[in-house]
Amino acid sequence: MDRKVGFFKSIQFKLIIIYVLLIFIAMQIIGVYFTKQLEEQLVTNYFELLEERANLLAYNVSQEMQTTDDRSTLTTNINALLREIFSIDNAEVRVIDANRVVISTSNTANRHIVGQQSTEPRVALALLGTLDRDVMRDRVTGHRMRVLFIPIRTDEGTIGALHIEASMEEIYEQMQQINSILASGTFIALVISAVLVILLARTITSPIIDMRKQAMRMGHGDFSRQVTVYSTDEIGQLAMAFNELTKKLQDATLTRDREQKKLKSVLAHMTDGVIATDAQGRIILMNKRAEELLAVSSSQVIGQAIPDVLRLSEAFEIYDLYDHSDSVLLDFSTEEREYMLEANFSVIQEDDGPINGLITVLHDVTEQEKIEQDRREFVANVSHELRTPLTTMRSYLEALEDGALSDPEIAPRFLNVTQNETERMIRLVNDLLQLSKIDSRDYKLSFEWADFGQFLHEIIDRFEMIAQDKNIEFTRKITAHPTYVEIDRDKMTQIVDNIISNAMKYSPEGGNVIVTLLHQGHNVRISISDEGMGIPRENQAKIFDRFYRVDKARARSVGGTGLGLAIAKELVHAHGGEIWVQSEYGEGTTIYFTLPYSTFKGGEV
Repeated sequence: MDRKVGFFKSIQFKLIIIYVLLIFIAMQIIGVYFTKQLEEQLVTNYFELLEERANLLAYNVSQEMQTTDDRSTLTTNINALLREIFSIDNAEVRVIDANRVVISTSNTANRHIVGQQSTEPRVALALLGTLDRDVMRDRVTGHRMRVLFIPIRTDEGTIGALHIEASMEEIYEQMQQINSILASGTFIALVISAVLVILLARTITSPIIDMRKQAMRMGHGDFSRQVTVYSTDEIGQLAMAFNELTKKLQDATLTRDREQKKLKSVLAHMTDGVIATDAQGRIILMNKRAEELLAVSSSQVIGQAIPDVLRLSEAFEIYDLYDHSDSVLLDFSTEEREYMLEANFSVIQEDDGPINGLITVLHDVTEQEKIEQDRREFVANVSHELRTPLTTMRSYLEALEDGALSDPEIAPRFLNVTQNETERMIRLVNDLLQLSKIDSRDYKLSFEWADFGQFLHEIIDRFEMIAQDKNIEFTRKITAHPTYVEIDRDKMTQIVDNIISNAMKYSPEGGNVIVTLLHQGHNVRISISDEGMGIPRENQAKIFDRFYRVDKARARSVGGTGLGLAIAKELVHAHGGEIWVQSEYGEGTTIYFTLPYSTFKGGEV
């Protein structure tokens, strides 16, 4: 999300603050140091000036006091010295003799104290030869004053003292003026610096802002623009590196998009379902085939744990699947249909790094499992069907070997049994070979046009000769109109023979077998009905399966391999027709099949 940075949070503002603070601190340090040094220098110079003038005055006053005896003349001369030597503004000098009497003063306002005795205690110390210096505050004005008590000496000793009081406020007023000048200069410097820093900051922040905008565009997938290179310094080099990065990211993004499109295309057209998860086993990707196999949409299962989606949560945790190298059979069967999936798992891992997820590949193995089950059942049925006659033959042959061969009554009967069992096995093997040929891709039929009504009459005529022994009658309901069907005569004969044979086997003695031929749209429908025991409804869908028998005990007693209807089904389909059963248990069974036909031979109108 593109959020605008406020000025007070921007790097430009931070640079301004940093530079202004640096300049302000530098000016403060310089100002404090300068004013302190200047103040000390001014005070020192002022003190030295007072000391120098005081010493010079003390020497000259000493000379006058030694050479002049007249008091008035002495006062006049000292006043002249004061005006000449100690003409310092805001300073007062009092000349005091050895008796502490004020001889003269430089302050005309204080002339009244001349001739009076000084009450200052430190004057006494000065008369004793002690020099005293101090800074004091005036009791009236509060000004700071430099106070000096200097003895006036001669070779014989101290003959007087100088009492000097000089105001220092002028110095501090000058310092205040200087501080004001410094403060004004600091403010002007700060303003100028701020303006310069703003201009300087823009040269720094403009490329950064430009790069930020480009980064935001790159975040939305726009790599078409490049940032402007303003200079060749570090920021300019950064801008050039950013442009190079933009180009490489654009190339990488295009490559990634191409690879993703290829991957999506591969996943979309894969015949196997593919599911990808993250490290926690949550689904992050599912192709279209996986959605079809699991009957869910990606939006429904994204984020769910894969063991839950595959119904493995009771048997496996996600971490168990990481180490599971064998395929897992998933049973999604319902009461209506059988549905089996096979899942293979492989981890997503870079070299020896941590596991990043799981790839699951799903196969629909329903048909394979059914074929495998049929194969197992087929092998079991063939083994069972062969074992029964072989066991019977072995028993009879052992009996013949043990002496029954010499018995003229038993031997022929035993040999007849072994011959029947041998023929039974031959029929079984022949039926198996025929089914094998039908299942092979190179199986071909030899078609020719035939009047199917006449064809059925010929087959029924043959069976009526056999049916006389069981007292079974045939009822013919065959249309008299020519019904031409393109058939393989041998294979169609086998179809009708198998169906009529079953009808005769399961019909009771004296029963009736009805053969019907009628037109139904563009097909002919043939039905063969018996009056046998019928087939339960739950078994009707299985009677065309190989080796399936409704009543296994009776089926073996009447002979047969259990492959007749299975062969009939395959051959009817090879002729482009359909076959089905209709039966009520205890009321007989009717087998129907259809074939394409024409009313004219050769299909010509």
